[in-house]
Amino acid sequence: MGSTVTMSGPLFDGRADKDVREFCTEALDQVAGQASANVHHNAETSFKHPTPYYETQIRVRKASEVTRVVDDRGIIYGHWLQGDGSRNYPVTSFHGYMLFPRAAALLETQVARLIERARVRMVEKLNGR
Repeated sequence: MGSTVTMSGPLFDGRADKDVREFCTEALDQVAGQASANVHHNAETSFKHPTPYYETQIRVRKASEVTRVVDDRGIIYGHWLQGDGSRNYPVTSFHGYMLFPRAAALLETQVARLIERARVRMVEKLNGR
C-alpha cells in the first residue's frame, strides 16, 4: 500500500523565485530611499547655514543585487561633518552632526512599515491571486 502526495503552486513550479526576487528588490529600494530621505532631513534640521552642495552629493547607490548604499560620494569634508574625521574633537570643539548614524537609527523603526505593501503583494502572488 502506498501514498501519493502532489504539491503545486508558485513555491513548487518556480514562479516563487521571481516573486521573491521582485519583493527583495522593491523592499531594498524602499528602505534605501527612506534612508536617503532621513539623511537629508537630518541635514536640513542640523545645518545652521546650509549650502546645497553637500546635500546634492547624498545618493543611493546599487552596490549589488542585494545591497544598496547611501553615501555622500566620499566628499572630502564628509567625515568632518559626521564627526569621525581627524579634524574633529579634540582638535576642534565640533563633534559632528552624525547625519548617517541618526538616519540609520530612525530607519530601524521604519523598515517594517516600509516593506509591508511589497510583502502583501508577494504573499498574494504566492497564494495565486
